[in-house]
Amino acid sequence: MADPLSTTFAALADPTRRAILARLSSGDATVGELAEPFAMSLPAISKHLTVLERAGLVTKSRDGQRRHCRISVAPLQDATSWLELYRRHWEEQFDSLGEYLATIHEPPRGGRPDPTQEKS
Repeated sequence: MADPLSTTFAALADPTRRAILARLSSGDATVGELAEPFAMSLPAISKHLTVLERAGLVTKSRDGQRRHCRISVAPLQDATSWLELYRRHWEEQFDSLGEYLATIHEPPRGGRPDPTQEKS
């Protein structure tokens, strides 16, 4: 059994499922409303919704024969928190690289002139 974060990222790996989540971010929708922009059958959309539901990204409720879908933000918040750790790490790495690059491009202090620099 995969951990919740792996399940979330696996569900987000598909562009159709990301588009469904993008639509649900603006409000609840029925399965039929979610299927409208896609050139696929209702059963195919339902399979995508099942993957999203298993990942905890979508919840469904019934109102008569209509099934309403709602986005669930908790798994997205967990994924964002995990990604944030790496964003900070890489920003620090890029800052260090920037500082290093600035030092190697500075003219030498009080020493001999840099022979790689042309005289004008």
